[in-house]
Amino acid sequence: MGLYDRDYITRRTLSGGAWSTSQYSMVTILIVVNVVVYVLDAFSNYRLSELTAARVGSLTRPWLWWQFLTYGFAHASSPQHIFFNMLTLWFFGRDIEYLLGRKEFLRLYLFLVIAGGVVWAAVNQLQGAPAGSSLIGASGAVVGIFLLFCLHYPRRTILLFFFLPVPAWVAGVLLLAPDIMSAIQSKESEIAYSVHLTGAALAALYYYQNWNLGLLWERLGGERIWIRIKYLFQRRPRLRVHRGEYEYLRDMDDVRDPTDAEKEEWEKLEAEVERILDKINKSGTDSLTRAERRTLERASQLYRQRRRGS
Repeated sequence: MGLYDRDYITRRTLSGGAWSTSQYSMVTILIVVNVVVYVLDAFSNYRLSELTAARVGSLTRPWLWWQFLTYGFAHASSPQHIFFNMLTLWFFGRDIEYLLGRKEFLRLYLFLVIAGGVVWAAVNQLQGAPAGSSLIGASGAVVGIFLLFCLHYPRRTILLFFFLPVPAWVAGVLLLAPDIMSAIQSKESEIAYSVHLTGAALAALYYYQNWNLGLLWERLGGERIWIRIKYLFQRRPRLRVHRGEYEYLRDMDDVRDPTDAEKEEWEKLEAEVERILDKINKSGTDSLTRAERRTLERASQLYRQRRRGS
């Protein structure tokens, strides 16, 4: 994630009072995708959800690991399942998306989906559940997003059951209490408590440890790996390079401009600015030290130089 690709920077560059990054929020896109999958599933006589569901046996079958993502976009035939999941995502996900930005919100949502499915399969396998036991629904990710909302806005009033005003933290406790009781009794029901608790636990870690999945991905070299993967499927022009009597073909992606040292220096600067911007987002500009302000000024100058040179 580049410094000037940060969602909450571009989102606040407004034109006529509207967000400039996209016409639709990521929450809206996720809801539309879930609804479309639900409709297609109904037309397929619910064979689509059978195909995309995560199963206990999938854990030991790597060729089925994709199901730990797809199950989160399938729902039961009863409309209440998808309705309440998407309603909760709509009410509480938008505030979290505003805090994190569209890309980081999507990364977190998908991370909660995948982690919830894997933990559910592991717990059920340890409990001796049949390998064909299946899981569908976005509940784990939605619970995680809701708990993150409660952590950020614990005293905001929400209407429990649409009529009872309570602080958000109370609603969070009431939501998790049945899952905690099921975990204590070591009993899985039709409602997969382990998925809910996994989403809640990871959301709490994300909040208290100040995680940023985009930064973590970059530090692990994920962006470079992804670029390399994309290059494998791209048709690229080739350069004919002459060196004395010898001649060979060289891929354009091997030509490095700027140098590796310059790239590394810029990446370090970006990482530091990421940290400072997160600090501004949480504590305001008054919390910045003189050194942090100088770092922002330096990054701004370098970015303008890059823009003029491009």
